[in-house]
Amino acid sequence: MNGYRGFARWRLLRWCDHNDIRYIFGLARNPVLERAAAEYQSQVATAYAQDGQTHRVFGTLSYAAGTWDRPRRVIVKAEHLSGPRGGKANPRFVVTNLAGDARTLYEDVYCQRGEMENRIKEQQLGLFADRTSCHRYVANQFRVLLAAVSYVLVDHIRRTALVGTELSHAQVSTLRLRLFRVGGLVVTSVRRVVVRLSSGYPWAGLFAHAAAILGRARPVVNSG
Repeated sequence: MNGYRGFARWRLLRWCDHNDIRYIFGLARNPVLERAAAEYQSQVATAYAQDGQTHRVFGTLSYAAGTWDRPRRVIVKAEHLSGPRGGKANPRFVVTNLAGDARTLYEDVYCQRGEMENRIKEQQLGLFADRTSCHRYVANQFRVLLAAVSYVLVDHIRRTALVGTELSHAQVSTLRLRLFRVGGLVVTSVRRVVVRLSSGYPWAGLFAHAAAILGRARPVVNSG
């Protein structure tokens, strides 16, 4: 489990430990933690004073908040940021029962939560997952599910039809604006469907490229 500091509650931590659930949660700064991490923070402050650059080091503490049932492993990221006004200290703390190097756990495991939050934000801003104004819970849940399904489809286009293009890492809102919300004329006949786009449409080549790749895709048939 990977979560921000609101999850670092003793009941959840104890439940995870008792059920062999691995977790890494953010931990709010407090004077006790800051005193325990003072040596690490002093190191980066000294390094910053020498060259004026941002420095960070990682370490591990054993810590128990007043409500916890026992001490737990806390990873410290001691950092001093550079800046025009002399920089500032920027310590961070996470609590975990995972084994491994402190820096690796913080950067490669805990910080990946931010990427997950970016994807949630894409659904909210680009696909309206936050439009839950219905008076019934089921209706709101259905709206969220529609946004999730829409995101899966858009991400499929991004990962397959747009690989190697300038939109291969574009956000959903950009894809909607440049590829989906395009005025055109659809002409159908017995044997084909023709989409006629405006000659002034600047992304016509990219649209045709993505359409061609998607058109070549074949569904996977489960013979079982």
